[in-house]
Amino acid sequence: MADTDPDDAPDTPLTGSALRRGARLASLPAGFAARTTWGIGRRLVGAPAAAVMTDVQRRTADQVFSVLGQLKGGAMKFGQALSIFEAALPEEVIAPYREALTKLQDAAPPMGSPTVRRVMEREFGADWPERFPDFEMTPAAAASIGQVHRSGFVAEPGAEPVEVAVKLQYPGAAEALNSDLRQIGRLARLLGTMMPGVDVKALVRELQERVAEELDYSLEADAQARFAEAFANDPNIVVPRPLAHTERALVTTWLPGDRSLADVITDGTPEERDRLGETYVRFLFEGPARAGLLHADPHPGNFRVLPDGRLGVVDYGAVARLPDGLPAPMGPLLRAAADGDYVTVAEGLRREGFVRQGSTVDPDVLGRYLGPIVEPVAVEAFTFDRDWLRRQGQRLSSPGAEGMGTALKLTVPPSYLLIHRVWAGGVGVLCQLGATARFRGIVAEALPGFDAA
Repeated sequence: MADTDPDDAPDTPLTGSALRRGARLASLPAGFAARTTWGIGRRLVGAPAAAVMTDVQRRTADQVFSVLGQLKGGAMKFGQALSIFEAALPEEVIAPYREALTKLQDAAPPMGSPTVRRVMEREFGADWPERFPDFEMTPAAAASIGQVHRSGFVAEPGAEPVEVAVKLQYPGAAEALNSDLRQIGRLARLLGTMMPGVDVKALVRELQERVAEELDYSLEADAQARFAEAFANDPNIVVPRPLAHTERALVTTWLPGDRSLADVITDGTPEERDRLGETYVRFLFEGPARAGLLHADPHPGNFRVLPDGRLGVVDYGAVARLPDGLPAPMGPLLRAAADGDYVTVAEGLRREGFVRQGSTVDPDVLGRYLGPIVEPVAVEAFTFDRDWLRRQGQRLSSPGAEGMGTALKLTVPPSYLLIHRVWAGGVGVLCQLGATARFRGIVAEALPGFDAA
């Protein structure tokens, strides 16, 4: 295969120049400062403060997601993680750049063909074209640290080729990922103004902690194999089987179709939103019990809609290892909250480490603080929507005992961090879908003790 194909795109390497990548990220606070100055000028000539702030937020978001999408690496991964919270933003702020957020969930600029060939040879040897017949140079998907190509695959000499997805890690991914996340951590205050209510520092810190695991495709292959076995006979969920891997390449069975949950959010029918929303949350909750693992990257681009209506799930680089399933106290505590027994909830949260040392939490105040959040498990079916999520975000971050006053007394213990991220992200996606789901029943099946008398 020659390296002089006329359709070769110029390479867009992930690493590029560290100085150039840093300069792009550094442009974000400079741009924000300029927009803030511009906003002050508008207010001085009589423009309403709320309208000015909304305009500054919109312009900031435009720039942020444009830069993150171009850089891939840690910048792209942060953008994808941030995008699942878009349902919590006011409509007048989020509407102008929802399309940019959706693109971040499912695409990024790809590597050029010469780089792809070099990576394939490095990972599979000089004879890789024989093992991967009909390899498509144009990627089927490109995301934060790798891109996926459609191909045939010959598992052993003489075998018939099967259709596969070949996931290739971008050269220099580790260095760029770590560098970007360090830089983004420094921009946490700026990004927090764009998405009030999202703890940007905690989000970046968690991404940094998962970097090593996500870069090792051997670990991902093992996790994906366990999920594939656990869901092998599921009528609604498909997990592609891993067939071969190296540390920086992963070969899995191909999933047909070209739609994801991101597309359903954009143009799905009400029936499709409800059905797939329920399947989505069922997969997230049942993973720990079936596979001893929690899929910890719940953004919509990882969930593919197959032509037969089933939900295919990809990307197992971020998982929480829970060999005993979800923590045993979760079921009884959620049930107590659903029943309004906040004396039991307060005691349980303290035992599990959710109450900061030295703090006291009044059960009645806790009930008013958590009650609306627990509403989806208090009724048989619940309709998730953006308005409900925005109200919760505004209420929880408001001044006073039942807002920030209670929030400052609570924390998330380390053993619950990924579970919390998946729960919050999953609810965010359900609100983007506007899905009506039998959430209580799913929780009851997945959490032992929820239905205990």
